[in-house]
Amino acid sequence: MIKPEFLKQKVMLKVVYALIPVALTGIYFFGWRVAAILLVSTAAAVITEWIMTSNRKGKISQACFVTSILYGLSLPPTTPFWIVATGAVIAILFGKEVFGGFGKNIFNPAIVGRAFVYVAFPVELTSKFVPVFSGFPGGFKEWSFETSAYAATFIEKSGLAAADMITAATPMWSRRDFAFTAETLDLFTGALGQVFTSGGHSRVLSAGSIGEVSALVIILSGIYLLWTKTAQWRLTASTIAGALFLSILLHYVFKIDAVPAVDFTLFSGALLFAAVFMVTDPISAPKNQTSQIIYGFFIGMLIVFFRYRSIFAGGVAFSILFGNMVAPMLDRWVTAYKKSKTQKGEV
Repeated sequence: MIKPEFLKQKVMLKVVYALIPVALTGIYFFGWRVAAILLVSTAAAVITEWIMTSNRKGKISQACFVTSILYGLSLPPTTPFWIVATGAVIAILFGKEVFGGFGKNIFNPAIVGRAFVYVAFPVELTSKFVPVFSGFPGGFKEWSFETSAYAATFIEKSGLAAADMITAATPMWSRRDFAFTAETLDLFTGALGQVFTSGGHSRVLSAGSIGEVSALVIILSGIYLLWTKTAQWRLTASTIAGALFLSILLHYVFKIDAVPAVDFTLFSGALLFAAVFMVTDPISAPKNQTSQIIYGFFIGMLIVFFRYRSIFAGGVAFSILFGNMVAPMLDRWVTAYKKSKTQKGEV
């Protein structure tokens, strides 16, 4: 039996450190099932990469841990474990190894896995959103919302029947389908669990995926990544700028009500999570500084556009995949443009 060997990557370890507060916040909000999801995701990813790297006598990259954690945090807390494992295998196998391993992949592997399970298992990925735990110690004393006594108390205090939990919706779903907009402070902190009324029916405002819930924690982790120069600030800033630009243009200039205000755009869904952790992937992003700004801006605008026009309430995964597709071309175009300007100047 071949003993697994790991390729040491200090930068990737710093990303893991930045993800720890996000993971702990996920456990607080959703219970210890979050830790189990991350363990299943990591085990499936590492085993897959181990098998593949063993065949070419290589080492397992520590980026594998980043991929598995990012992928796990991008899932709803109720995702079945077999789907978690399936997506992790797809992420490593078809997001990275099929291109030759670490450093050669075109697409962000975590996004590949997330997009696959979203398309392949839409019911399991979108039909069981749950509210968050509140108070202290929150989810640190629970396995999951569904199995907790807290759920029964929540239903009783809300005056709902257990069947009403089926109508639970994330902030973006609730705004788009039920015309209910969550409070900005709740979106910022992650306190999503209130009951609202729409069309004469009571519904539960629930959280979405594990890692996207608290904008506050994501921002703090992002500050660490930027301060340690682990993440490229141009990619993060341009992604946010692109999303805010199109949001302002459509909502305030063209008065399109289907597009939310800037605070909702910024703090709802996985926009911040993507801008801090996903778009900044150094392998799938462009290398040229100008290209990075264009790349992030393009992804940010796509996120807002997909939220507005597509059937996807979030659209983050597909926006990043489109960005990954154009990244190599951006570097070539920008380099060619600068070269032509230089040659004209010499003439």
